[in-house]
Amino acid sequence: MSREFTSVGVIGLGTMGAGIVEVFARNGIDVVAVEIDDDALERGRGHLDSSTGRAVSRGKISQASADALLARVTFTTDLQQLAGCQLVVEAVPESLELKKATFAKVDAVVRPDAVLATNTSSLPVTEIAVATANPKRVVGMHFFNPAPVLQFVEVIKTVITADDVFEDVKALAEKLDKKPVIVADKAGFIANALLFGYLNHAVSMYETKYASREDIDAAMRLGCGYPMGPLALMDLIGLDTAYEILDTMYKQGRDRLHAPTPVIKQMVSAGLKGRKTGRGFYTYAGPGSSQVVPDAQTPAHVDASTEGLREVRTVGVVGSGTMATGIAEVFAQAGFPVTCVARSQERVDGVRAGVERSQVTAIERGRTTREDADGLMARLTGSTDRAALADVDLVIEAVAEDLAVKQELFTDLDAICKPGAILATTTSSLPVIDCATVTARPQDVVGMHFFNPAQVMQLVEVVHTVSTDEQVVATAQALCDRVGKYAVTCGDRSGFIVNALLFPYLNDAVKMLSSNYATADDIDTAMKTGCGLPMGPLELLDVVGLDVSLAIQRELYLEFREPGFAPAPLLEHLVTAGYLGRKTGRGFRTHT
Repeated sequence: MSREFTSVGVIGLGTMGAGIVEVFARNGIDVVAVEIDDDALERGRGHLDSSTGRAVSRGKISQASADALLARVTFTTDLQQLAGCQLVVEAVPESLELKKATFAKVDAVVRPDAVLATNTSSLPVTEIAVATANPKRVVGMHFFNPAPVLQFVEVIKTVITADDVFEDVKALAEKLDKKPVIVADKAGFIANALLFGYLNHAVSMYETKYASREDIDAAMRLGCGYPMGPLALMDLIGLDTAYEILDTMYKQGRDRLHAPTPVIKQMVSAGLKGRKTGRGFYTYAGPGSSQVVPDAQTPAHVDASTEGLREVRTVGVVGSGTMATGIAEVFAQAGFPVTCVARSQERVDGVRAGVERSQVTAIERGRTTREDADGLMARLTGSTDRAALADVDLVIEAVAEDLAVKQELFTDLDAICKPGAILATTTSSLPVIDCATVTARPQDVVGMHFFNPAQVMQLVEVVHTVSTDEQVVATAQALCDRVGKYAVTCGDRSGFIVNALLFPYLNDAVKMLSSNYATADDIDTAMKTGCGLPMGPLELLDVVGLDVSLAIQRELYLEFREPGFAPAPLLEHLVTAGYLGRKTGRGFRTHT
């Protein structure tokens, strides 16, 4: 017979603990909420009051429901009041010794049949369990922040956990309208094991000054549709918590990608722990505030004046695929005369037809008028002869992602284009410098990596090589602004910002699947519902194409020589078998 959980204890009333209290109380369960002292107890009560107040103001619950919810909660500093609870959830700070000491104390208070659960996000549940006299009744119950909103819960079963304890906790999670995913006791479980490698890599980019904090965060928000950038997310989580999670994962798995980037520890030691202290990677209006305020690292306001920039009045686009068509439309939409060059008249006509279709859709959706669409089409001219680019001020190539093909094109453009013309490549993974050095004007070559579909996606990565003239970089940035795009700037390194952060994370998900730690559905559910990502990693790989993903991962591994970047063998095998994702009908899943 399964347990009936009518009275639950929660120890630790920080943001997470208070959120867990709210989840139980919202579902009609009486809660004993415990903190270490009266001050901490009042802060916890404040967290709960604020959260329920927001829910009422947003119409999520009625005032009567909020009052009933709060009436179910007993606040105390006395552990003895947990004696009658059927379940106690621990949500104290992420310290193994603190959690073990807490469990030892609770173990002596509660009934023999009570269940003890830890909300740890990374620490070994088994080690916490053995601090009690009966480790069989200990389980992991990892909620995600904010607990009242996010549906995902990782239920961690150790090698000692009794089957009935595990089943009862899983059933409780479902009763709370959560989506429980069952995992074994491994540091980081699913979500944090995948998330924190990505966060750590982003911190490393920041530490080495590869890109600014603003550009790193904007790149992942605009390029991948993530709800927050990685550095802003680190500030929200807390740098001290992030350090403990990374350190725990590194000590267990010895994966260098989980070795905390040194600046994290330095910032924690300096008291820069994120939002909770008012300063982390960003500066906030005050401790606990979410309002970012300017500081010494905030980029200075750039005057919109074109003084000192190269004049760009006409644009050329080389290529005939989806990306070239999108880029041509973006510049023509912004008022630039655009010359499209492709290998055949059929392909040139295809570009015009693609832009026309896009404009028809925009008219139907009320985003443009027929008159404006006709004006845009009038600004588009096509040619099969590259000589048509002789007088344009900027050429953007969007040909095949093959270095030999791009180098042949850049050699030709160097001979055709007028002095001072900017030559740009949309490559997503190849070295821009390898395109620049086949010309006699490497200072005029820059990367302008648009994201697909170019008409929709706001982000452009502006990539400077060691040879690119600063004036060219500034002109490319200003052009992005003129065509309604958001430019982030970085150096000429494999993957630039987005792919360098995205693909190792995707690769880690493939490794997790191949180790049989979790199913494809559980991995995707964890990252979508636990981390708020628009798509799960394996789902995304099927969309991108496993062959494309493998090629990018190989480039990253070749450039950085980081063992953790080596493509997962399962990814290699699927590509060899011809299972490339949606385009072939089979990848990590079968598609119809």
